Amino acid sequence: MTKKYLALAIGAMLVCGGATAQKKKQALPDYNGGITTEMMQQMKKGFGGSASDKALRNIMVNQSPQKLAMNYENATKFDSHFSNRVVSKAVTDQKSSGRCWMFTGMNVLRNQAIRKHHLPADFQFSQAYLFFYDQLEKSNLFLQAMIDTYKKPMNDQEVEWLFKNPIGDGGQFTGVANLIDKYGLVPADVMPETYNTNNTSSISNLIALKLREDGLQLREMAAQKGMTPAKLQAKKTEMLGTIYRMLALTMGEPPAEFTWQQKDAKGEIVETATYTPKEFYEKFAKTDFSKYYMVMNDPTREYYKVYEIQYDRHVYDGQNWRYLNLPMEDIAPMCIASIKDSTMMYFSCDVGKFLNRDNGLMDMNNYDYESLMGTTFGMDKKQRVSTFASGSSHAMTLCAVDLDKDGKPLKWMVENSWGPNYGWQGNLIMTNDWFNEYMFRVVLEEKYIPANIRAMMDQKPIMLPAWDPMFAPEE
Repeated sequence: MTKKYLALAIGAMLVCGGATAQKKKQALPDYNGGITTEMMQQMKKGFGGSASDKALRNIMVNQSPQKLAMNYENATKFDSHFSNRVVSKAVTDQKSSGRCWMFTGMNVLRNQAIRKHHLPADFQFSQAYLFFYDQLEKSNLFLQAMIDTYKKPMNDQEVEWLFKNPIGDGGQFTGVANLIDKYGLVPADVMPETYNTNNTSSISNLIALKLREDGLQLREMAAQKGMTPAKLQAKKTEMLGTIYRMLALTMGEPPAEFTWQQKDAKGEIVETATYTPKEFYEKFAKTDFSKYYMVMNDPTREYYKVYEIQYDRHVYDGQNWRYLNLPMEDIAPMCIASIKDSTMMYFSCDVGKFLNRDNGLMDMNNYDYESLMGTTFGMDKKQRVSTFASGSSHAMTLCAVDLDKDGKPLKWMVENSWGPNYGWQGNLIMTNDWFNEYMFRVVLEEKYIPANIRAMMDQKPIMLPAWDPMFAPEE
């Protein structure tokens, strides 16, 4: 035994009295992994108790680290000039809901409709209308999955995931495409927002509770001898009738037909006509969603491969979320081409990282946590994703880029859906360094994708599980 361990053993005996030899060993950090007195003394040396340490502590115990780490010099360099920008209209507000994916997707179509049909700048499609069907379709997706998986035990990972996630208000672009193709669109004034579309948590929790109850019942029915698919579908339809009623009571019932006055940019009435939601969509926003493709930057997975996420869809008979994984140097030129052609894009990122909420700037140099805390935070993007430190959390509409004299991006801008008073006039600005580190997904029209990259999208996708942490719905 070395002198060091002999001293530790004697120290342990003095503390523990008549401890056995085995207990002496357990007191050593090499054996039980706990924090020992010696370790605690060593850790305390990291906080020296100097006058400067005490002064910093006195300040920090009463303030947010983010506020204290604000880089003053960086804040004075705020720049809102953009060399290339898609002219956007009135900023929308998703309020206290997780519908960013819906607002973002519909804002892309909205901007096109306003330009093409010379509509007023504040024109909007009804998010409440599409959200009603989103919640109904997600309910059906869950209940049908209960039937499809009834032979699997309750502790099966797929079944557990389904019961943990019966419904939610988050989503992604595939949901926008599938829902609009199936149900069409209506103007915002035909089916306006309600308290429960703006504040989704209460009704969502109630529906989730009911779905879990119904899911158990369907699993039990499906396991019964002689049970037929027709009987299960009839029961599921009955259950969905209850969900429909809950939605109609809290959001209003979607119109099957409506009369609407079309106005021009000056507010003058152009036409009054009657439409179904599908007819309105056909006239004002018809889009071939098959020509839209999602690309993603996920450095934890192999590039130039197509991936698909199980159950990550809004409509049971729709498409799962599918994307091509690309390095950032391939993604940026396509985004620039789209902006130069006055076409906004669905875009998602890890929005909260290094965000200055006062001016809406997302910059790696906004906060100097390292100087404040006397340490480093050195993980790269791959390491952050692998350790759950970063992932896509919010969808917005990519609408501007500022290029240098060589055509290289300096910064980007997105139109947000948190109201016109958040950030810079309702927008968020990100430096190109931030864009590379925290951007994850963008949806591009086919014409902005080079032929060699477009060809990669035809490969057979690699299926990923629904519970993969990288693919939480955007809110």
